[in-house]
Amino acid sequence: MGSTSSKPARHLPRTVKPTWAGARTPNPGEAPHARPSIPRASETKNEAIERDARDPQFMANLSKLGQVRVDHHMQTVRPDAERIQGVFQTRLRSEVEASSARSTHNKLVAGSLQDLLQERKSLTSRDELHKLAQRYDVDPDKLESIARFVNSPSIDEGSIKRTIGEDGAETVTMKAIWVDPSLRQPPSAQLTSG
Repeated sequence: MGSTSSKPARHLPRTVKPTWAGARTPNPGEAPHARPSIPRASETKNEAIERDARDPQFMANLSKLGQVRVDHHMQTVRPDAERIQGVFQTRLRSEVEASSARSTHNKLVAGSLQDLLQERKSLTSRDELHKLAQRYDVDPDKLESIARFVNSPSIDEGSIKRTIGEDGAETVTMKAIWVDPSLRQPPSAQLTSG
């Protein structure tokens, strides 16, 4: 606690050696690695260079191509400023809608759409469908239109197969199926259809 330090003094190495120095120069006890001799480019053309230059297929292909034709009537294509402005406006609108606490009618983020489609599978009546659509602020007919082409993943429980590999790792395979809700008609609709 006095003037002396409680830790031992740190000793620095006597010779300062850059950290990269060992990577390039071999240590005195080690023999340098023998590098294979790589042929260098020659200063003058030798016979091998001349043979390489006489590629008959290359020359035949060049003569088939013919001379280069330049179209001097081409015009510079400049992007339409109004179209670019429209792209920026669409992105800005999308960002405002995404950051808003209130949902936009008939627009959902991917996670909400997946939840909506998953809940739709367990519905039993049209009335429940209308309540679900109202809760997600989506028109019921729009929901049905989307559900014809898009669905959340479902698993066929009878198709699950578990296999254990030689290394002991378990692999599970299963089939995905399309599940639609079994909606029954409201009582008024059942009377008129029969």
